Amino acid sequence: MLTILGFAMIATFLVLIMMKKMSPIAALVLIPALFCVFVGKGAKLGDYVLDGVTDLAPTAAMLMFAIVYFGVMIDVGLFDPIVRGILKFCKADPMRIVVGTAVLAAIVSLDGDGSTTFMITVSAMYPLYKRLKMSLVVMTGVAAMANGVMNTLPWGGPTARAATALKLDASDIFVPMIPALLVGLLFVFVLSYVLGVRERRRLGVLTLDEVLVEEKETETVLVGAGGSGDGKVDMRKSLPSGGGAGSGADAPEDDARDQDGFQGLDPNRSTLRPKLYWFNALLTVVLLTAMIMEWLPIPVLFLIGAALVLTVNFPHIPDQKARIAAHAENVLNVSGMVFAAAVFTGVLQGTGMVDQMAKWMVGVIPEGMGPHMAIVTGVLSLPLTYFMSNDGFYFGVLPVLAEAGAAHGVSPMEMARASLVGQPLHMSSPLVPAVYVLVGMAKVEFGDHTKFVVKWAALTCLVILGAGLLFGII
Repeated sequence: MLTILGFAMIATFLVLIMMKKMSPIAALVLIPALFCVFVGKGAKLGDYVLDGVTDLAPTAAMLMFAIVYFGVMIDVGLFDPIVRGILKFCKADPMRIVVGTAVLAAIVSLDGDGSTTFMITVSAMYPLYKRLKMSLVVMTGVAAMANGVMNTLPWGGPTARAATALKLDASDIFVPMIPALLVGLLFVFVLSYVLGVRERRRLGVLTLDEVLVEEKETETVLVGAGGSGDGKVDMRKSLPSGGGAGSGADAPEDDARDQDGFQGLDPNRSTLRPKLYWFNALLTVVLLTAMIMEWLPIPVLFLIGAALVLTVNFPHIPDQKARIAAHAENVLNVSGMVFAAAVFTGVLQGTGMVDQMAKWMVGVIPEGMGPHMAIVTGVLSLPLTYFMSNDGFYFGVLPVLAEAGAAHGVSPMEMARASLVGQPLHMSSPLVPAVYVLVGMAKVEFGDHTKFVVKWAALTCLVILGAGLLFGII
C-alpha cells in the first residue's frame, strides 16, 4: 500500500504542476500532507516536516547567502568579461547562444555546485534570450543537462556518495567513467546545436542578418532594459542603434532592469567596482577552492563570503541594504521552495514510502537479469534519482542493488559507475533545491521546464549508459 501511495503522490504532484493547476510551493506542501493523512500517519506530520526542514536547512542557508554573494558579484561586474566573451561568440545567432549556454554551464560546473552554476549561467544569458525572444525553457533545459553531466565530478556529490556506500575509492569510480561522460557532454553540445537551429528557424530572419557586433553594440545588448520598455525589441533595430533605456552613463540604477525586474548587465551601472575587480576575482577563487577542499561547510563559506563582499564593495550601510533588497526576491523564492520541498521529502521518508518503493523496484527485476545488474542499475538510476534524493538512492537503494549484482558476479565498481548515469535527469528533479534557483532566476514555470527537459535529459542518460557499455566501463 505504501508503494502505491508513494507513486501516486509523486504522480499527482508532477501532473498538477505540469498542468499548472497548483504552484510548486503549494503542491510540495499540500499534496504530501494529504497523502500523509491517507497513510494514516497524519498525527506525525509535524515530526516528518521538522525532520525534513532540519535536513534541508543547511542547503537553504547555503542558497540564501550564495544568491546574495553571486548577486553582488554580478552587480559589481565580476562576470561582465564572461558575458562579453559569450556575446562575441554568440553574436545575434540563437544557435550560438544555445551552444554558448551549454558551454558556459559546463565550465562553471567545475566548481561542483549546481546553484552556483545556474546563478552565473542565467545571469549571463538571460538578457540575450529575452532580447531575441528565445525560449527560456531551452536555456534552463540545456543548463540543467550540462550541469547534470558535470555533477558526476568527485567533489560534486554523487560519486562520493556511491564510493562511501560501497566502500570504494571515488577516483577509481570516476576516472574510468571519463570517456563515457565526455560522450554525454558532447551529446549535450550536439543537442544544444539542434535546439539552437530550431530556435533560429522559429525566429525566422530576425537574427540571421550578417551583423558585426562591435564593442559598443555588444554593450547595448548587455543593457537589461531596451527600446520601448515593453520587452518587444527587434534586434535588427536595437543592435545598430547604440541606445537603450539604460545605456546612459548617468542613467538611474533602476533602468538596468527589464520589465520583468531582472538585473541586466548594464555596462554603466552605478554598482560597478572596477578598482576592486581583482579582489573580487581572488575572493571568488578562494571561496570555490575552500568549497572543493571542504575547509569549512559550504553554508558557512557563503555566509562569510557574502558578509565580506558586501562590506568591502559597499562600505556604507544604506548601500548594503540596497544590494540585499535587490536580491531579496530571488532569496525568498528559492529558500521558500526549499523549505516546501522539505515537507515532500519529510513525508516520503518518514512514512516509509521511499523504502517501500525502492524495495518494490528491486523486487520486480527478473531473475534472468542478474548478470546484467549494472545495466539494470544504470536504467533504474533515471527514475530513482529523479523521484528521490541522491542520499536516498546511493545510501538506500544502491547497496541493495550491488548485493544482488554481487550474487551474479557483477563487481561493486561496475555498479557504482552505472549508478552515476541518471545525474543529467536528476538535476531537474523537484527534490533538487538548485533547480529552483534555475527556474526562479530564469522566470520559467517549473512545470514548463519539466515538460521540456525530461525527454532530453533521459536521452542524455541513455547515451552515457550506451557509451559506458561500448567502452567496457559498465
